[in-house]
This record gives sequence, C-alpha cells and structure tokens, in this order.
Amino acid sequence: MSLEVIEFETGPEPVASLIVLHGLGADGNDFVPVAEQLDLRRIGAVRFVFPHAPTRPITINGGHVMRGWYDIVGADLVQREDEAGLRASQAAIEALIAVEIGRGVPARRIVLAGFSQGCAMTLMTGLRHAERLAGLACLSGYLPVSATLGAERSAANADVPIFLAHGSHDPVIPLPRSVASRERLVELGYAVEWHEYPMGHSVCAAEITDLNRWLLNVLG
Repeated sequence: MSLEVIEFETGPEPVASLIVLHGLGADGNDFVPVAEQLDLRRIGAVRFVFPHAPTRPITINGGHVMRGWYDIVGADLVQREDEAGLRASQAAIEALIAVEIGRGVPARRIVLAGFSQGCAMTLMTGLRHAERLAGLACLSGYLPVSATLGAERSAANADVPIFLAHGSHDPVIPLPRSVASRERLVELGYAVEWHEYPMGHSVCAAEITDLNRWLLNVLG
C-alpha cells in the first residue's frame, strides 16, 4: 500500500522530518495549519510529511467509506480490533520512514506524530520500528494491539520520548482509554510526557505550545 502525501519544507536541505498522521475521516491537509504554527527554526530546516490514509468502509459509521488507517468495529475501540488493517497501515508508514532515511534524514531525526487514529498508528509503528526515532507525538488517541507490544516492541526504541496528550472532555476517545494507554506504556518502561487539557476531541493552543517545546527538545 503506497500512500499519497502532502509535503512542505521550512527551508532547504531539511535536517529533520515530521510525519504527521491524521484522524478518521480527515486527510493529510488536516494538520497542516497546526504544523504552520510550530516554530522549529532553532533546529534548522524541517520537512513535514502529511500522508492521506486509504479509503475504507468504517463499521461503526454504518459502513460508510472514508479515509481511515483501520476499521473501527465498536465504541470500545480495543474489542475486536482491526489488526489486519492496523498492520497494513503500519507497513505503509514504515515505507514513509524509509523514504525520509533515503533522502538523507537519519531515523534519529524523524518524529512520528498523529491525532486520534493517527495517534494509534504512531504508537503502533513507532514502538515497533527497528531504528531509534527522535520521538513519538501522540494526540487524543490510544495504544492499539497492546497485548502483543511486549513481545513485538523494538529494543532500539525502548527509550524513545513519547508526548501523550488528551482532552479531559473527549467524547470520541474517552480520557480513561488514554490514561490506560499511558499506564501500559509506563509499565513497559517508556518515558511518557503526559498532558491533559480541558477540551474535547481536538487540539488547543496550550497543547501546540507544549508540543513545540517538546519537539525542540527531542530534535535539539
């Protein structure tokens, strides 16, 4: 599965790459405005990569076809997970990482980031990636396929920094689901920077500020 992408660079010869994964029903355009609010000039030029998820029927939405990284069967999210869809998208995102490495950006200068389903794919892919990444920025999502993570996780990314943020009033992915994900990650020894904001299933200004600081730290 090859993914179509939107890209922009903040300057010539990027020294770092951010691959940003959108949520269910959106596309790669969704987080371009958020990325444009980031100020990463201190680390040099950065390439932003915004892939479009493939279109697929989404069971919880009555089988309506929309862009999604995997199917969602029910509101519980972790019951009857679409593991085949998750793993297919994981492979496609791995291919995007390989493209960035091929363009001269080492894995340690690549951040995976995502919102909602994109957050789930960031954790699904980043924690299993064979080379150390710069960090995983995870917004308003959860940890998928957690039962096999202990056996499948990459030793190279055992210490990868994780930015995990969620809205306390999120009606789509309730806060306890993200808290449970955080606890599972901490249990496995990951360095999680946790943020909770008084918002719904969205992004807020304070979150962008915190994310900007975190990115400067992991890419500095």
